[in-house]
Amino acid sequence: MYGLVLTVVLVLTLYKLLGTPESTRLLPGIPTNYVPTFAADEAKRDAVVEAFKHAWHAYERDAMGDDEYHPISHTGSNLTKAGGIGYTVADSIDTMIIMGLEDEYQRARTWVADKLSFDRDGNFNTFETTIRIMGGLLAAYHLSGEDSLFLEKARELADRILPTFETESGLPLSLVNLALREGVPDRDNYGYVSTAEIATLQLEFRYLAYLTDEDIYWDKVENVMATLKAVAQPHGLATIFVDPKLGRYQTSPIRLGSRGDSYYEYLLKQYLQTNQTELVYRDMYDTAMTGIHDVLVKRGLSTKLLYIAELNPERSGQGSIGWRLVPKQDHLVCFLGGSLMLGATTSGALVDHVSIPPRLDELTGQGERDWLTGVELINTCMATHDTQTGLAPEIAHFRIESDGIDNSVAPADWYIKGARLGAPAPFDARYILRPETIESLFLAFRLTGDPKYRDYGWAIFQAIEKHCRIPTGGYASVINVDQVPVEYDDKMETFLLSETLKYLYLLFADSSVLPLNEFVFNTEAHPFPVFNPTILTGFS
Repeated sequence: MYGLVLTVVLVLTLYKLLGTPESTRLLPGIPTNYVPTFAADEAKRDAVVEAFKHAWHAYERDAMGDDEYHPISHTGSNLTKAGGIGYTVADSIDTMIIMGLEDEYQRARTWVADKLSFDRDGNFNTFETTIRIMGGLLAAYHLSGEDSLFLEKARELADRILPTFETESGLPLSLVNLALREGVPDRDNYGYVSTAEIATLQLEFRYLAYLTDEDIYWDKVENVMATLKAVAQPHGLATIFVDPKLGRYQTSPIRLGSRGDSYYEYLLKQYLQTNQTELVYRDMYDTAMTGIHDVLVKRGLSTKLLYIAELNPERSGQGSIGWRLVPKQDHLVCFLGGSLMLGATTSGALVDHVSIPPRLDELTGQGERDWLTGVELINTCMATHDTQTGLAPEIAHFRIESDGIDNSVAPADWYIKGARLGAPAPFDARYILRPETIESLFLAFRLTGDPKYRDYGWAIFQAIEKHCRIPTGGYASVINVDQVPVEYDDKMETFLLSETLKYLYLLFADSSVLPLNEFVFNTEAHPFPVFNPTILTGFS
């Protein structure tokens, strides 16, 4: 016994003299003076539930069944003249189940059973309809204990969408006429399709294939990924448009904002959805994240905030194409912070089960790099909430040396382009109830247990309550985040109910609710269970 005690004393003495071994140290930025805690913050969680009820009850009162809601005019609207397909209902129903809102859920289910019809002779966006309606129905199917109503409706919708894949390359068209079951080209973009839109249907169709044993749903969306991989650039970055006839990327911007964002999101999530068995998606994800770091990761001039720039094509006088880096970051890009941290602990992990928070010896070099970038990007996204309202703008621009500004007296690294005192607010200045930063805060908290992420989320929630809440019911978008009192845009986006408030609820809920190792969230925050695939990946 004396020998054992002496050995322990000697080991502890060596640890004090030599310091903690590098392999057991926490990653930089992770506090060492707290024990991670994941118990629910019931008061804040319940406040979010009340906010959801405030929004939902107004919609239910004024516009039940309509696609969208306008809280100031107390009206609803539909996406086509032929009528709507209940975008808001389908997008919200799984949130009700998660929050335990049984009465609201039962009324929404009754509407789905009695009134939801896809027989609309109008053109709907293929991507939005898949992620919001089909995704919402599939999540409701699982969370309801496999209520067959939701699976039947999801399958009917998928069958109506399948004809969009009938192109020369198999890449789906941007629009679908649900009544005629026909794909419709997008005339606004020369018939090209958005990279994010065609590469963000996979979780939904793959899960449906798993549930129904119908390979066609799997094959259609996997062919999209195989086609994109076949024409991928070595850096793994994708331009935002693809020609559906040739199956090739078109000369267009490279960005992680609109039309590019969820392409990168679903590379990781497809790998996670099938229990990390499809290594092709892990490889595509790893390559793309390295490309982002090599080309797009930049820092501001004064405070060195890390941001994700855009790369725009420019034609020279000789007709050749060059590329120009643009110091602009959409609010949409803020999903990437949490996604990088999640990727670091899965694709970038050296062990099967990473600690919370992770240790250096558990991550690859790429995993450590991605983790640290994710943490910094979240900090940048929170910095963009430093406005008069505490809400972040739709688009932030970052200062570069060519701006010719004396950095010693210049404002913060970022600014809202075109914003001038007394002038009409530019589009960039608006806040439309977006969830992306809150999504990253949820992931970061689940992966670290650091209470600061809850503090950040609560500050955003309070800003939404103060500046977006309409007393008579619902929430409205704000036209200028840097102006008080605010001016409203009379629209409540469906993703407030499906994403923004859901991620806030999960941020303050107990960590046993929808654990990250058991669920994958689609890009509209609809949770699907992780499963072991019965269909083998058909490309590599």
